[in-house]
Amino acid sequence: MNLTLYVWRQKNRDDKGRLERYQAKDVGPDMSFLEMLDGVNEELIKEGREPIAFDHDCREGICGTCSQFINGQAHGPQAATTVCQLHMREFKDGDEIYIEPWRARAFPVIKDLVVDRSAMDRVVEAGGYISVSTGGVPDANAILIPRADAETAMDAAECIGCGACVAACPNGSAMLFVSAQVGQLAKLPQGRPEAAQRVCAMTDAMLAQGFGNCSNHYECEAACPKGISVRFIAMLNREYLKALPKIRKDQEK
Repeated sequence: MNLTLYVWRQKNRDDKGRLERYQAKDVGPDMSFLEMLDGVNEELIKEGREPIAFDHDCREGICGTCSQFINGQAHGPQAATTVCQLHMREFKDGDEIYIEPWRARAFPVIKDLVVDRSAMDRVVEAGGYISVSTGGVPDANAILIPRADAETAMDAAECIGCGACVAACPNGSAMLFVSAQVGQLAKLPQGRPEAAQRVCAMTDAMLAQGFGNCSNHYECEAACPKGISVRFIAMLNREYLKALPKIRKDQEK
């Protein structure tokens, strides 16, 4: 295939940025999208031009760093797929493809298609963990957990923190991401002792980092490469409402 690419180029967060046109030639259908970009960059380097900057790491759909908007869709046209696992068979000869970085206030552009997603790390640092000392690792069946709760926790734990939910949301909300972090721990007995502090701390951190509010567009669920359900947002809201009386009581002491 021969494709025409319109790629967002931006030197740094202060640069205005613009779309630039490139040609991708002899692209095989079994190539991944990132392999196609690698080929384009090789040609740019041969011509003495600056290659396109983009994030990547595992290239196995696990780490989520390959975050890009492709033709206006987070991670591209294939559902439940990260950019690195998107293959060029999803496109056809002569296609025009627009490639842009995540668009959200909390994700400033570092360069070209690379954005600073450290705001999500700071939300996790605020409380997305268990700090209780549990001693040695218990046997697998020592703590009895209902199967439904275990399955729900695993569903939430599938979140890879790529930020597609934030980028796809018209409000730049991180509610799906935060709800997945809160939800996976709220369903497990190890996470209950700190549940109230966790949900309040992570929610406060989310707002402090510049993420917007949820207004139930459901774009987050549609864009998520791991299919995280918006039902976790409802769970987050319930956890938050349950936590408020306890937090207020603790503040009064």
